[in-house]
Parts: sequence; structure tokens; C-alpha cells
Amino acid sequence: MTKLSLEAALARFGDAQQDPIIALIDLGTSLRPRRPDDGEEATRNLQALCHMLHTHADLRRHLRSTLYQLVGERKAISLYVDTGVFPGTGFFTESGRRISRTLLPDVPNTDYLKDIIGMVFHQASDALWLGLVSDAVWLDVIRALHLEEEKYSQRPLQQLLEALRVVSYRISAIGLEPELVRIEPKIEEFESPFLAQNVETVAYLDHYHDPEQPIDDKHLLVLLDQCRGIVEKIRNRAGREGTSLSLTFHLRRLGQLLDRAQVLLNIVETLRDEKDFQATAPHIIHLWKTLVRAECRKNHLRHYWRQNIELLARRVTDNASRTGEHYITETRKDYFSLLRSAMLGGFIIAFMAMIKLEVSKAHLPPLSEALLFCLNYGLGFVLIHILHGTVATKQPAMTANTIAATLSEGQGRLRDMQKLAVLIARLSRSQLAAIIGNVGLAVPMAMLIGLLIYGTTGQHMISVDKAHHLLQDVHPWQSGAVFYAAVAGVCLFLSGLVAGYYDNAAAYNRIPERLLQLKWPRKIFGESRMYRVAEYVRNNLGALAGNFSFGFMLGGVTAFGVLFGLPVDIRHIAFSSAYLGYSAVALDFHFAFGLMAWAALGVALVGLVNLTMSFSLALFVALRARGVNTTQQGLLFGSLWRHFRHHTREFFFPPKKPAAAAAVTTAPDLSDQVPLPDVVLPEALTLAADTPPPEKAEKQEENIAN
Repeated sequence: MTKLSLEAALARFGDAQQDPIIALIDLGTSLRPRRPDDGEEATRNLQALCHMLHTHADLRRHLRSTLYQLVGERKAISLYVDTGVFPGTGFFTESGRRISRTLLPDVPNTDYLKDIIGMVFHQASDALWLGLVSDAVWLDVIRALHLEEEKYSQRPLQQLLEALRVVSYRISAIGLEPELVRIEPKIEEFESPFLAQNVETVAYLDHYHDPEQPIDDKHLLVLLDQCRGIVEKIRNRAGREGTSLSLTFHLRRLGQLLDRAQVLLNIVETLRDEKDFQATAPHIIHLWKTLVRAECRKNHLRHYWRQNIELLARRVTDNASRTGEHYITETRKDYFSLLRSAMLGGFIIAFMAMIKLEVSKAHLPPLSEALLFCLNYGLGFVLIHILHGTVATKQPAMTANTIAATLSEGQGRLRDMQKLAVLIARLSRSQLAAIIGNVGLAVPMAMLIGLLIYGTTGQHMISVDKAHHLLQDVHPWQSGAVFYAAVAGVCLFLSGLVAGYYDNAAAYNRIPERLLQLKWPRKIFGESRMYRVAEYVRNNLGALAGNFSFGFMLGGVTAFGVLFGLPVDIRHIAFSSAYLGYSAVALDFHFAFGLMAWAALGVALVGLVNLTMSFSLALFVALRARGVNTTQQGLLFGSLWRHFRHHTREFFFPPKKPAAAAAVTTAPDLSDQVPLPDVVLPEALTLAADTPPPEKAEKQEENIAN
């Protein structure tokens, strides 16, 4: 489309033969800057428009008449109600609709004001430059139109009132959705503000034009605030009791409708008495920018997904952060406890590496071999967790979420930079202890196993060629060890998300409570054991799922590469260090010093890449889920660097006495670790599920007696 000059575009509104919609499209094209991020040019264009409207009364009159005609004659309720608000069709249906409209655009219906705005601002980038223009400039545009010079019809006001009525009905309907009621049952037990606001809105609208019995908006505003309070309460409870994509969708849509009701109410209230359009203008500008931005992004799939998944990702990372708290030590006692836990992990990993080498020697069919590799990794990691061992590389994906959980709830501001730096220092030395424990025992244990096998059978567990091959596999630059370590880091990150997802699912679906309703396990294992099993599932389901999935990822990546002929593999520091031990025994400890030195360096680089990749991805997702911008991230890194310069030793070894600043409060706090709630069961199951373990029953009886 040819870009007309601003004066030529305005002149078209005075042509009786010109379609007013086409004239508006031409005006929008004239105002659009060459680059969508150039807010200064957009501001200059609008200021030039203001100047021409002030100095040319005829151009001003024609543009004003066209705007009055479009707003007065076109249907605008759908614009005020639907634009910028998630539809009630659901997440996946709306995603499919946006994809289909991107591939095959809708036919605009010029009877609707919503479609006309979409035709004028038809580029997705229009939302950017329109938002960069300040409200003061938009207010100057409204003043330049001199709206008081021409009487406008009452139909636009009636459509605003009707839109407020529709929004109110939708708020009351969503407020009673079963998922919201399940999280907050008091919505049904007491008078619901979602229903009360609708009653108040209907009364307000019925008396809007009645000068004898006017109803102000104060009570309605209070009810809308109460609705927001319940929405926020449900969000907070969802952090403890789990969330779902559907619940996230309902909460986000309800929040959008409450905001829209507030804006519409502000507009109609300021117009009721004095019809003071200048007092209404700021509210109209706010609504205008919101509607145009939403209309420009109506087919923007990535923005839509980001809006919905942010809250869900935050809940998943919050659940993962609870597990991450156990991986961060503060005192020396905690430090050495983690070191012993990591040594147990290294002990088991030495046997897992042995099993993998034995399976590879069997030369099984590719699918069978890959499945055994996956089971070896997955069951081994699960065993390490059950025995309270630690795998060093599992820490970053969990602890990154704990770091992000210390960020503020609102605007992503950091609560306390110094506390965050202390937390990261604790994480650093905890990670170092875990690596020392894993590698420090995996290598000598692998050597011991190799020597025992050689002493028992007279043959080494692996051949000399295999030993050289294992050493070559971790060479820093003569192999793909660094790249494969990054692949393993991605798997570590994904397993952290899996852990958070299953922790969230266990809470949301009440898996522990539902386990208590099973009859046959109670008969076999007894009531007290089933109660402890349910408690264990509540606290460990995510960790078990994350460890098992991580094992299958490690085993499956290699199979994926073989299946598709891709050079894809994994390198993990604990297994690579164990292979060093087996290779040293197979070579009878007669090896070139340079070969082993390069292999050791390769193992160190593998560990560094494992940790860096998984931690970076996990921290990135956690920060994005909380809306932390790059500026605040820079402040965090700056504070961390200053703390490192002045307290370098704390990053490697705990102080003798923990500083007061080390007491970092993470979110969610320990108050989230609540006992299993009571379960409403059928009469036949009530006694079985509500019966506490014997030791708790004795305490309850004692309390009752008192």
C-alpha cells in the first residue's frame, strides 16, 4: 500500500465518494513509523496530526464526523468484552484457532468495530509503536479533535453499559467454575462476591439514567476488589496444592475480565453526571491502547502461550525449588553430610557404570540394549534417591529454582541482593562438595571393582582397546565430549522440570489422599504403613519421576542418535570418572601420563558443561516465570561478583560460624509443608483412611483426655 502524506490522508475524509474505512486505513499507514520500535517518529507523526487538526477546521470536522459515524453505527460490544480477554473455549482450542487464522485469515466484518480496528492496525508490530507513544500525546490528539464542537449520539454509551453487563455475567460464571471451587470451597459456603458483584452491576445499570435514585460505583468497586482477593488467594493455594493448565487459564481469564470491568466502570461513571469527556479521556486512552494491542496480537501464538504458561511454569518451578532447598548447605555439619551423601551416590554409580559396560559387551539388538541402558540409569538414580544419596549434576536444575524462588512476587524486583549472593555462595560450595563426593568415590570404587574381577577371573573386565576408547571418548578436543556433555545438561534440566511437574500433579490431583482410599494395600500392609507410603509419595513423587526420567533420557539419547544416524551421545561426569577407574585397571596402570591427564581434563570439562548447561537453562526458565527482566538480572550478577571478591572462601568451603546474612528465606517457605489433609471417604472407608499411625493415635488420645 502506497503511503500518503498526512495531509493527503486527512483530505480523503472529506471525499463523499471515499469509503471511510479505507480512509482510516490510509491515515493509519501515514502515522505508522518506518521502524516499529521508533517511538520518537511515531510521536512526531501524532504531533503533526494534532497540529493539522488545530489549524485546519475542515479536516478536523471531517475526521471527527467519520469517527462519530463509525463508533455510533458499528457494533462495539464484542470489542469491549472479547478483545484482550481469553475466550472461554480453552487453551488448546484457542491455540488451534490462532494457528488456523494465521494460515488462513478471517474475513473481516465491517459491521463490527473490532474488525475495523484490526483492518486499520493490521500489522502485529503496530502494538509496539502505539504503546511507545505516551498517554499525554494521545490526550493531545483527543483535544485536537475538539469533540465538544459536535454533538454525539448516546449509542456508544449504551454499548459501553451493555458491555459492562456482559462482563459482569461472565465474571460470575467463571467465579463458580468447579476447579476454582475445589481450591477455595468457601466460595460456595458464603455469599460469593462473584455473584454479588453481578447483582450490584445490574442494579447500577438499571439506575444509571435515573436522577432520582442514583447508585454510585463505590460498593461495586469494593466487590470487584473482593473478587481479586479471592483470585489471588486461589493462586497462592495453587502453589501449595498444585495447579493445572485449565485452572491457570480460568484464573488468567478471570483477572482479565475484572480489569476490563474496572476500566469500563471508570469510563461510564465519569460520563454519567457532567458528561465531562476530558475527565474520561485518560480511561479511554488506557482502554484504547489495551484493545489495539490485543487486536494486533490476536493471532500471535507465541505471546498467547507465554501468557498462559508463565504461571504454570512458576508453579512447577516452585515445586522443584522445595526439593532444591535440600541440596543447599549452610553449616559445616550440612556440608559434610552432603559430602557423605554424594559419596554414597558415587559408590552406586561405580556399579551402574560396570553394568553398562557389561551390557555393551553382550552386543544385544539395538532396541534391547537401549532399553537396558535406560533401565540401568533410571533405576540406579532412583536407588540413589531412596538411599538418600546425591548425584552432583542433579543439583543445578533444582537449586536454580530455589534461587529464583527468592525473587519478589510482584514486579520481579529482588528482595535482597546480598542474601541472594550468599545463597549462591552456599550453592557453589554445596555443588563442589557433591562433585568431590561423587568423583572421589566413583574412581577408587571402579578401580576396586576392576581389581576384584581381575583377581577372581584372571581377566580384566574390559579390554585394552576398550580402555583406550573410553579415554579417547573424554578427550577435550579430539572427541565430542564437550558437546555431548551439553546434551546431558539439557537432559538434567528437563528432568528438573519433570520433577516439578510430578510434584505439582501429586498435590493437584491429591494422589497421596487417593492412595489411602485403596482397600487391598491397607489389608496387606496395614494402616500405619499406608499412611507413611502416602506421606512418602507426597514428598518424593517428583524426585522419583525426575530421576527415572533422567535415566531414560541418558539411555535414550544414544539410541536416538543410532536410530536416525545422528552424532548424538551423552557424557556425564560421574560415569566418565568411573570409566577412568576401569580403564586404569584394564591398562594395569601402565599408561602414558599425557593420555590420562587429557582424559582427566576432559572429565573436568564434562562436569563443568553438565552443571553450566543445566543450571543456566533452569535459572532462565525460573526467572522468566517470575518476570525478572535483564536489568535486574544484571544487578544480581553484579552483587554476586562483589560478594565473590570479598568472601571468596565461602564459595568453596562453609565458614566456621554461619553469618546472619546466610539465613535466606526462600519461597515457598516451610509452611507449605503441611500434613495430609483429611479425606472425605465413603462410610466403609472412613475408618481406614482417617486412622492415623499408632504413635499419632496415642498423642491424639492424650490431647483429648487433657
